Amino acid sequence: MKRYAIIVAGGKGTRMGKDIPKQFIEINGKAILAHTIENFHRYDPDMELIVVLPAEQQAYWQQWRAAHGMDIPHRVAHGGETRFHSVRNGLSLITDDGVVAIHDGVRPLVSHTVIANCFEAAEESGGAIPVMPLIDSLRRIEPDESSQAVDRSRYVTVQTPQTFRVKEIKQAYTQPYVPSFTDDASVYEAAGYTPRLVEGNRENLKITLPIDLALAEILLNQ
Repeated sequence: MKRYAIIVAGGKGTRMGKDIPKQFIEINGKAILAHTIENFHRYDPDMELIVVLPAEQQAYWQQWRAAHGMDIPHRVAHGGETRFHSVRNGLSLITDDGVVAIHDGVRPLVSHTVIANCFEAAEESGGAIPVMPLIDSLRRIEPDESSQAVDRSRYVTVQTPQTFRVKEIKQAYTQPYVPSFTDDASVYEAAGYTPRLVEGNRENLKITLPIDLALAEILLNQ
């Protein structure tokens, strides 16, 4: 099956305390978004890449690419009001069938094993999402503001790339948006499909806070 990757990069970086969007913050002289794109390109140079960026950030990205000689081929789709709308815009650029990985632009450290396992599982069963077991204890907040310990073994944290057969995920994204659509798997499930869980990798952090940036710098330097 033909393989695609939609890399969604619509963040503003407000929690990072920087004056540029977090996907453009540089690690080792290279934008986080560029690290992510290069990671997928190294995994499969023939994979078709689509980057989703807000319209007001696209000129900056093209300037950065030109200044740094970043020539990995990719198409650019317009970011939307929410992540749901951004992904839908990215999917609209795919006209052939195949399998598509949908990935956060600020997760540059996903392993190639995870990418491969997600594609394999999606090709077999329709959809796959990488997950990791919880390390910290977990408590549920009750309406009366009390709390209750819960069994953490019944929960996992979810990563990307969330990977799907193109036909199924495009059909799922014809649904009207609702706030409970927090990731692609929730959209996929609402359309009646069930994704398979695939083991993620602990280094596949989403760079959101300054501590994430510091950790990513250490890992990328390795």
